[in-house]
Amino acid sequence: MNIALVIITLFLFLSIALGLLAKRGKDMSMEQWAIGGRGFGGLFVFILLAGETYSVFTLLGTSGLAFNNGAAAFYLLAFTALGTMTSYWILPPIWKYAKENNIVSQSQFFSTKYNSNGLGVFVAVVGVLALIPYITILFKSMGILVAATSYGAISPTVAIWVGMIALLVYVMASGIHGSAWTSTVKDVLILFVIVFLGIYLPVHYHGSIGGLFQAVNEVKPLALTLPDKGLSVPWFISTVAISAFAYFMWPHVAPTVFASKNAKAFRLNAVLLPVYALMILFVYFVGFTAIVELPGLKNGDFALLELSIKSFDPWFVGIIGATGLLATLVPGSMMLMSAATMITTNVIEPLNPTISEKNKAFSAKGFVVLLSIACAFFSMSGGDTLATLYLTSFSLITQMAPSLYLSLRKKNGITKYGSGLGMFVGVAIVIYVTFTKTTMAGLFPTLPSVIQDLNIGIIALFANIIVMFSVSFFTQKSNGIELKS
Repeated sequence: MNIALVIITLFLFLSIALGLLAKRGKDMSMEQWAIGGRGFGGLFVFILLAGETYSVFTLLGTSGLAFNNGAAAFYLLAFTALGTMTSYWILPPIWKYAKENNIVSQSQFFSTKYNSNGLGVFVAVVGVLALIPYITILFKSMGILVAATSYGAISPTVAIWVGMIALLVYVMASGIHGSAWTSTVKDVLILFVIVFLGIYLPVHYHGSIGGLFQAVNEVKPLALTLPDKGLSVPWFISTVAISAFAYFMWPHVAPTVFASKNAKAFRLNAVLLPVYALMILFVYFVGFTAIVELPGLKNGDFALLELSIKSFDPWFVGIIGATGLLATLVPGSMMLMSAATMITTNVIEPLNPTISEKNKAFSAKGFVVLLSIACAFFSMSGGDTLATLYLTSFSLITQMAPSLYLSLRKKNGITKYGSGLGMFVGVAIVIYVTFTKTTMAGLFPTLPSVIQDLNIGIIALFANIIVMFSVSFFTQKSNGIELKS
């Protein structure tokens, strides 16, 4: 067994041990398992929000974006910084309403706000559909990373199954507590690895970060500017705007929000998280270094791996592999728990209103197992690049944003019919354009490039909003519906 694999294995057992230790002294009721009994302090809330943001995708997908698309990759840094700022205004009222109404999942928030079990079921379905590609990304990335950093000692398939089993062990035992404890180690590791790689590699190969950009400009001059067409300025602005608008719509963010013991933590995090987002910049430096040092590389998702194996001794490559493993387990566990909780609270519970807390927890854990196995199988198949899968998931969860934002007003004029039909139309458009690969240029071939280059997700979002307001106007007027506020 090589030293890299030894290090990866040690951190695997550490994650399991931390997850199991987190259970001590706690009765794992549904509320305790899913949202920590609403007792997390500001530090744990920050760790989990950061842990969900910086996953193994940050290591592989983000460096791959910089390698493949150059300056266009900066959209990720821009929308992360802007998106985290919105938490200052939206998360405190969401937390307050959830606490007052004993809400434990995102879909339950919608069903309670709009007094509609049907809407809750629909949100749960959309949330699960959005999370499956994202969880698949994490498993696929983990398989690639661990296999490469173990120097082929274990295959991607074995890495995926072993990682999935480890995740299940502590999720089943400790729920969100296990995720929080594991995230403390993971965040320290990922911060160290990303900053170190982002500084060391440019300095090692080019003398400085400035020297790196000079080298990139010589090898690939257009990499450092946005093109006139395609991934241009209009595409950049529209993508950042849509993504920042929907930043906290991910279903797995809701349990972290609900787990906080007060609202003050979110305002502090709104200051810290945008600063923490600067870490992404160092991942870009890795991708840009790979442009110069790995000219024959075909798949940008392998940029960080190939460069690390080329540049470091096996023991440090093992540290990178262990970081990738933990960066899968933490966000992956939160996504699986949130998906399973939504299914339980908005599908199983309405079908069986007398279900006990113990059986609800048992049901949620069962769905964690089923979803884990499904995503593991999906991750072993071929498919699009990591960034493409990520954007597809983001486009789906964006459709929840208009209804949620408007529901935070004291007088919400949106009805359950408007909310549901608006989301349905938006989701349908996202699915259609994804599978048909429709673009704005294809829809409007005669319009100027400033329109053709816009993120096509704008069409889905605007259609959603128009339908939402129109249907709400007519259903309010004709039925006099009163909504919970």
